[in-house]
Amino acid sequence: MNDVEFSDAVETVLRDLRAQCAVQPDVRSDDTIGITLWAPDGSGQGLTPHPDGTAAELLVHLADQVQDWAVEALWSEGLSAVWPQCPTHPDTHPLTATVRTDAAVWVCPKRGTTVARIGELKTH
Repeated sequence: MNDVEFSDAVETVLRDLRAQCAVQPDVRSDDTIGITLWAPDGSGQGLTPHPDGTAAELLVHLADQVQDWAVEALWSEGLSAVWPQCPTHPDTHPLTATVRTDAAVWVCPKRGTTVARIGELKTH
């Protein structure tokens, strides 16, 4: 995977974060560290590419990392540490990133139903 594919995949996942997360990162990129998400409390988390695999597997790998960042950032701000919210079970559990039929999607872990493709969550 090249840098452009990685950057595009990161942008896809960040669309979901912008659509549904109350805490937004300061996204910084540089040649030595790569892409880092910074929270309002000053903590940061670097995003790493999937060493190999399909484009869908890369999106799921990045979505898991962004989800970890979001949960910590929300908790740090005293907010519900659930992201992305399951539309059927709000504030109960987050959606889970997975690959289904060669597509990266968010699913409800209780019902196993697909909610949206990664990058296509609707704004609340």
